This record gives sequence, C-alpha cells and structure tokens, in this order.
Amino acid sequence: MWRRLGLQRRSSDGEAPLGAERLADLLTLSYEPMLAWRLDGPIEFWNAGAERLYGFLENEAVGRSSHALLGTKFPIEFAELRSQLQNTQSWLGELRHTRKDGGEVIVESRMQLFGDSVVLEANRDVTARREIETILRETDQRLRSLASIVESSHDAIVSKSLDGIVTSWNKAAERVFGYSAREAIGQPITLVIPQDRQSEEREILTRIRRGERIDHFETIRQRKDGSLIDISLTVSPVKNANGTIVGASKIARDITERKRTQDQIRVLAREAEHRGKNILANVQAIINLSQSDTSESLKEVISGRIQAMANVHSLFVETRWIGAEVSAIAKQELGPYLDEHDTRIRIEGLPTVLEPTAAQAIAVVLHELATNASKYGALSNAKGQIGLTWSRSEDGKLTLRWTEVGGPSVKAPKRTGFGSRLIEGTISPLGGKVLFDWRSEGLVCEIAVPI
Repeated sequence: MWRRLGLQRRSSDGEAPLGAERLADLLTLSYEPMLAWRLDGPIEFWNAGAERLYGFLENEAVGRSSHALLGTKFPIEFAELRSQLQNTQSWLGELRHTRKDGGEVIVESRMQLFGDSVVLEANRDVTARREIETILRETDQRLRSLASIVESSHDAIVSKSLDGIVTSWNKAAERVFGYSAREAIGQPITLVIPQDRQSEEREILTRIRRGERIDHFETIRQRKDGSLIDISLTVSPVKNANGTIVGASKIARDITERKRTQDQIRVLAREAEHRGKNILANVQAIINLSQSDTSESLKEVISGRIQAMANVHSLFVETRWIGAEVSAIAKQELGPYLDEHDTRIRIEGLPTVLEPTAAQAIAVVLHELATNASKYGALSNAKGQIGLTWSRSEDGKLTLRWTEVGGPSVKAPKRTGFGSRLIEGTISPLGGKVLFDWRSEGLVCEIAVPI
C-alpha cells in the first residue's frame, strides 16, 4: 500500500526500500490518528488511532472523501489550504471533525504532501484541552467580572482570615471606614470595631468556624477619624477547594442615614400623635363650650370655631410646624372684616412667633372676638372700629389687647356668656389669663399667655 501511495523510504544510496513494510505497520498501529487521502480523491489509508478517535472502521473510511466523512470544518477556505500544501508541501492548523456517533472533536492537524497528490494527515485530539481552556477563560472572565462588581459596589466588601486578619478591602470599604486598602490589609478587623464592641468579633468568628452565615446584623463601627457609623453586616464563611472553612467574607452597608431617617420618622410620628391629640382636645373643648338656641345655629358656631383652627394650621405648614406669627393669625381671622383701606381695624405689634398650641388658641380666641363684634359689637354697624395690639414682656409673656369703639352701647353681662367661657377655657390650659372690661364705648379684652 505504501508503495502504491509513493511513500516508500529508500536507503542512503537510493536503491533499496528501507523497512517500508515495518514503517507501514507502525503507522497503522499508532495511537495517534493518521489518514492519507488524495487531493482530488478518497481516503487511501486509515489507521487504528483514527478508528479509535472517529469511530469509523478502516473499511468504512477507505474509499470515501475524508472531508465528507468527518464533516471537516476548516479554519480557512479549502482552496487556500490546498494551495499552501502545493506550495510548501505542509500545513499545520486546527480542525473540527464529527465522529461517527455525532460528537464533535477538535484536533491539531499536521498535513504533509507527498508527490503531487497524496496528503498524509496526522491529528492530535485536543478537545479536552480546548474545553478546559474555555472553562478557564470563562472562569477568568467571571472572576474579573466579580472583581469588578466587588470594586464598584457601594457596600464595603472585606475578607478576613479565621484569625480576623484583613485579606481584601474594596474601594467602598475605603470610603466607608476611611482606611486605604494598603492600611487595612494585614491588620486585624478590630481596627474598625469600637472598644466596647470587641466581643462581637469574637462571636462572629466563632459562628463562622461553625459554618454559620450572619445576615443583616446591625451594629456600630468606627471610622479612621474616630467617628461612629451605623452599619448592617452580612458575614459568610469562605471555603477552600476541599470545603474547609478558611476565612470569612463580610459585606458592610452604611445605614447611618437610614437610621437617622428612622429616628426622624419616629420623632415626627410622636409629634404628629401629640399634635393630633392636641387638635382633638381643642375640638372637644370647642364642642363642650359651644351652645346655641337651634341645632343649625350650633352647627354654624362650631364650624366657625373649627375653621379658625384649620386656618392657623395652614400657617404651620409654611413654617414647617415651627408655629405662626401673631400678625398672620390676626389678618387671617379678621380678614373678612378688613376693608381695602384697613380703616376699621388696626393691627399693630412686634413680630412674634407662637408655637402651634398657643397659635391655635389665639386663632380660636380672635375668631370668637371677631364673631361677637360682628353680631353685637363694633363690627355690627358701619362706624365701629377695632384695635388689636400685642407686646412681649421680659418675663416671656405675650399680652394681646382687643379694643372696640364706635359700636352699640355695651353693658357688662349679668352672667358669663358662652363666648367668654370659650375664650377663658381656651387660654387657661396654657397658663394664661383673660380680662374682660365691658366699657360703654365698647369691649376691651386683655389676654396674657406665656410663650
């Protein structure tokens, strides 16, 4: 067969074949897959190695086109490969073949052209090696991706040994704790643990050695500058290839702002509860101190007084519930009675802000005084006038003076009316006092409240 392919070896003097049959036997039995085919023809040689690799017996392969039999996938066009063989008598590259069972194999192929048309092809199976390389490449990519994620994470990600020595420290850890990676790696993790919380680290390492995972453990840590921060910790065991725990991975999230927000929410909730109860208490007091001849009239009286409270609440919103300025309360309650030149009502006093409870009380009182004046006093005719002034004493008391003139003649009532009782009942809980002076020319009401 080798003589037929023109592959026989000659002795140095060029006369007799040198062990051609023995050489043929060696090639036939070789573990390395080998085949010989003509450039324009079928397979003429197929050894035992080719049978083992591809699954085709010699009688199934010889006489057929190797490219068709193996579904060869070339890295270049076959015409180019053929040209290289003819020009250089050899070609080396990687091919993909399909086995008899349908599986794909990757081979490193070495081709040698003998004469003008016979190609001896020796292939080495590198499928497993390529798969390993692919796995390693993909693993490397995943590791690089994970490393990138770790470095770009907003959470501090730290690893440490079972002795508590820092072995890795990402950018976020630098930002959160203030130590650079160079300063932290090789140091004990207690570097960032306050002195009064050192026992936490011992407990964490004990649990890690048992293989436990610690989730969302909220605690306090210390920055390089000494300041304390609230953090949420998640700690997981790190195992080696044998499954032995060799360290711990720690994710620390700075929750200082979240804790501050939660504290603010709790404060606001308590404040809202306090204000809500205060409002309800005022409403209850208004209802208890209100009376009228008819149910419709009573409804109107109560609605007006509650509306006065609602009006002052809109002022609280503008100051974020700090309180309300006395002049703003006065203009709001007396607004319906002010003319375009403000000639009937005079409002005068230094800027004074009342906290919400006192502001609500003053709003209800001014509403009551204005309502009474519009029905029976200075605002019930066209000539009456009202003066509202206020001042603040050195001992922290606010004194408001309501003066009516020009209205109908006034006489002191024989008994305390419901309006007067409402005013006194509103001011007294604040530790304040109310004085009514029923002058013939008009009512004078003086109110003193601590602020």
